[in-house]
Amino acid sequence: MIIEYHRPKTLDEATRLLSKPDTRPLGGGTSLNRPSPERFAVVDLQALGLNKIHKSGNKLVIGATATLQALLDSAHIPPALQETIHLETTYNLRQMATVAGTLVACDGRSTFTTAMLALDAKCTVTSEQSSVISLGDLLPLHTEILRSKLITRIEILLNAKLTFESVARTPADKPIVCAVLAQWPSGRTRLALGGWGKSPLLAMDGNEPGGVEEAARNAFAEAADEWASAEYRSEMAAVLARRCVGKLQVEG
Repeated sequence: MIIEYHRPKTLDEATRLLSKPDTRPLGGGTSLNRPSPERFAVVDLQALGLNKIHKSGNKLVIGATATLQALLDSAHIPPALQETIHLETTYNLRQMATVAGTLVACDGRSTFTTAMLALDAKCTVTSEQSSVISLGDLLPLHTEILRSKLITRIEILLNAKLTFESVARTPADKPIVCAVLAQWPSGRTRLALGGWGKSPLLAMDGNEPGGVEEAARNAFAEAADEWASAEYRSEMAAVLARRCVGKLQVEG
């Protein structure tokens, strides 16, 4: 339950407010506006100008409060990332949900977060000072890392090839298993898997795509829940990883 509302006009004011106990940042409100027995204050970020998206060299700089729909409409993002945003949520919610909020509130079935993990997205976190942390380091510890702090922007490199594969009950459902493979001109290759757990998993970060199937199989070796067995997910992850590699080869 929201018991106090603030709308700061500067980043300094916002971070001061967030240093108070039981105070949370409010972006699109898709998570915080849900009924909850918890009592907390919110700091509305709308007036801080954190919603811009722009290309800087080979990087895409995404403001933390940019919406998923704004990112989807960007001319700079690869088709595979567009596909993951489409699957993340409905059009109406994409108009509200912010990029940073979606990453922080994700679970393992978030296709968008899986793609951003594969792309090794970097998050700028601000309190009295700013620091840059990789999304892979942020996800498992975000509650501790973001206490009294604020994500202000997210950066991804645009020179990576990106491929996406998934399997779900229906085409519109979030996946039971998904795989996103990113590869840079240097040969660096990252495989991220989604569809299970508290957050997507990084299955591989290496210098070439060899071994991605085994990496995918091992990463989901214990990925059982009410939707699928670990055996199914493990084998399907390997299949999807192989398909992603095949797409890279075709594109190359």
